[in-house]
Amino acid sequence: MTSSIPFRLGTRGSDLALWQAHHIARMIFDQLGLGCTIKIIKTRGDRDQDVAFQKMEGKGFFTKELQDALIGGQIDLVVHSLKDLPTEEPEGLEIAAIPERAEAADLLLARRDFLERDHADPFGLPEGAVLGTSSLRRASQALASSPKISVRALRGNVPTRIRKLRDGDYDAILLAAAGVRRLDLETDDLECVKLPPEVMLPAPGQGALAIETRSNDEMTRPLSALHDPSIARCVGAERRLLELLGGGCHLPLGCLAEEDKTGLRLQAVLGEIDDEVTEATVSRVGSLAQDPESAARVCFEALRLAMPEIVGK
Repeated sequence: MTSSIPFRLGTRGSDLALWQAHHIARMIFDQLGLGCTIKIIKTRGDRDQDVAFQKMEGKGFFTKELQDALIGGQIDLVVHSLKDLPTEEPEGLEIAAIPERAEAADLLLARRDFLERDHADPFGLPEGAVLGTSSLRRASQALASSPKISVRALRGNVPTRIRKLRDGDYDAILLAAAGVRRLDLETDDLECVKLPPEVMLPAPGQGALAIETRSNDEMTRPLSALHDPSIARCVGAERRLLELLGGGCHLPLGCLAEEDKTGLRLQAVLGEIDDEVTEATVSRVGSLAQDPESAARVCFEALRLAMPEIVGK
């Protein structure tokens, strides 16, 4: 029997995290007829807004405090951006549902008339351009394509990052399309270019949401009805490759899986970047398989052959 007591839904307090929490709460009400109360929990990633990701130690910058509250019984479920969720689930927790995936692509935002449209560089960034991102994945792919640009660390929530671009701190920035679209942010005064997979592969799970609960919790069992199996297989392949590579947010890995009647296609790119984030090389691989595990393993072996110095056996 389903309880009529509202679920206590835990979330970070950023604009995007709150959008995601309210979106899932509406989905739970509309599809399951169940209510939610929302509790904001601050994470280490929220507190350390001035620290670049590559200088943070450990994993779970945006998830650990939420997971601790879930284990401790202060909340009943958490809504995560799947790309922020480490591949290793803490004991006693599980992903109850992956309900949807928005557009997985990244956006390049730049000052109006700044990009060189006819330039050989697919990013269109002129020599010396200052590109804002704290993602080693984005930085490595951008530098490999545009070696004469300068990459500068960019932190803050999505509106803050766009404001810093408008303030002139950067010539261009890279953001996930899903965040910009979900917040319905105004970008008409900026150049806004959606980067195709052949130019920029997204983070594993980018654009997808995950509902995390305590394992075998009868109260939250109805949430499994929100699960989308096809999306779960695609992001499962991406996250399995991330797991095989032993990485987290610091790993400059981009990948995207898509499924059709021929099977599951996984594209991946792994970057190698210097400590100063000034030079990078990348290796691209791909696979076609019938299941996420096989797709991930084929790409892992290909990357191990291509980059043996950074991919362990």
